[in-house]
Amino acid sequence: MTRCLALAVLALVPVGAQDRGDRPDLGLVARIKTEAFDNSQVMDTLGYLTDVYGPRLTASPEFRQAADWVVKRLEGYGLENVHLEKWGPFGRSWSLKQASLEMLEPRYAALDEAPLAWSAPTGGPVTGEPLLTPVGNGRQSQDPNKQEADWNQYMAAWKGKLKGKIIMLAPAREVRPAAQPLFARYTDKELGDLGVAPIPVAKLADLKDLKFPDDPAEEGRFLQRLPGWVRDQFADERRKLTTKRAKFWRDEGVLAVLNTSDNSRDGLVFAQAAGSYDAKDELAPATFVVSHEQYNRILRLMEKKIPVELRLNLQAEVSTSNVDSVNVTGEIPGSAKKDEVVMIGAHLDSWHSATGATDNAAGSAVMIEVMRILKALNVKLDRTVRIALWSGEEQGLLGSKAYVKEHFGDPETMKLSGAHARLSGYFNVDNGSGKIRGVYLQGNDAMRPIFEQWLAPFRDQGVSTVTIRNTGGTDHLSFDSVGLPGFQFIQDPLEYETVTHHSDMDTLDHVQAADLMQVAAVVASVVYDAANRAEMLPRKALPKPHPRSSPAGQTGSN
Repeated sequence: MTRCLALAVLALVPVGAQDRGDRPDLGLVARIKTEAFDNSQVMDTLGYLTDVYGPRLTASPEFRQAADWVVKRLEGYGLENVHLEKWGPFGRSWSLKQASLEMLEPRYAALDEAPLAWSAPTGGPVTGEPLLTPVGNGRQSQDPNKQEADWNQYMAAWKGKLKGKIIMLAPAREVRPAAQPLFARYTDKELGDLGVAPIPVAKLADLKDLKFPDDPAEEGRFLQRLPGWVRDQFADERRKLTTKRAKFWRDEGVLAVLNTSDNSRDGLVFAQAAGSYDAKDELAPATFVVSHEQYNRILRLMEKKIPVELRLNLQAEVSTSNVDSVNVTGEIPGSAKKDEVVMIGAHLDSWHSATGATDNAAGSAVMIEVMRILKALNVKLDRTVRIALWSGEEQGLLGSKAYVKEHFGDPETMKLSGAHARLSGYFNVDNGSGKIRGVYLQGNDAMRPIFEQWLAPFRDQGVSTVTIRNTGGTDHLSFDSVGLPGFQFIQDPLEYETVTHHSDMDTLDHVQAADLMQVAAVVASVVYDAANRAEMLPRKALPKPHPRSSPAGQTGSN
């Protein structure tokens, strides 16, 4: 009789007040879905971040304008402690004002191009003849040792021969028909394969043990799987090399540099940086990437011994000294456990040849929308929920690294702050505008049953995969590097890697609105569950310290 009475009393207690463990509140999930789908503002936010304030190169005036707008947006939604958090100094501010590349002889043609960031302005239109000066076998390895050997050989071979020339760095690129669709979603089989644990390998102890793949096409994926401290060491080595290369070209009197991206196709150009953003390093000469089709035309004319004359102009505002950058942060304060924090984030910075829509205004707009949804529903949150939109991600996760070091701990020494124990977890979105299909556990097996329950209400929307695998290349790694639970969601690839990532096509037109609404609903539900969970999220063992050999620097180069 007593047991029956107890059960009857329990049945009268509201579901939200019972100890549900990690089972989500389905009534609350339904409310989140309604707000995210019926009242969405994610595309309006995205429109401002791209059409109005894009692109958003780190430390540029355009980035600061976007950041200021985000502050007002978050304040308008009722967030507290919204501010720009300074970090740095970062490096030079570089703001593109005008660029053009034209062929004057043997026939006029306006060429499809994009200038590379942190290359020097021309001071007005300049004309010259192109000269093919290939490096190595024409395809640059990501292996720092191979890169250094190739460039040392290059500089020895071309010393005294480049004055007044527009040099071309790559041989002709074959333009092949697309063998696979450019737009794709994960199939059930692909998601099943992704959910299988990777083959175990011994942990890398020293850089001398590292062997790059023989196939250059595999190097990018290989680098993504390496620990962050290894990629940081490679970044340092490439910075030294790009600085040395830029000084050589300037000393030799090179007029400009032309290249074409390995993954360019169908008129696409992919643009990142020409060299170092650090004011103590020399700027590279004006540097452009050109579409395969037009780059190849120039080379074919040169092979026929037909004179080619090019005219180019690059105007950019470049600061003479290093400047600070900022991250944008804001909060919804918690109640019972307000000193404990759940964080969400995405990077706000972008490259400059388009408006940075899928990389990563989409993720930033989603996280802003998540905060709007939580405020609009006026849900009770035990823990404080904090949003952070990062700068410097494209230059090596610099903004999130600076934030983590300031607030939580230093991965080089593993000296941790008191706030390290009060951060429950960090959730990131930065893989384009595809809908969420699951989550990477980042090696944190204890999170598997938690995520499986949290994501279950979205299974009918394609969210099915919880994988032990790691994923790299974005800001959750800054948290993981000091032993904090940091997660990136699995997203449908769409055309992110094939068309938009760092290309001149990264515009609002390539964003899937319905997908972003789904992403906002999933993340809002997960954040609610994490903020109200009885316990903090489980953690992996703390990593060992990994000192750097030298300061970080620019690594991007086409």
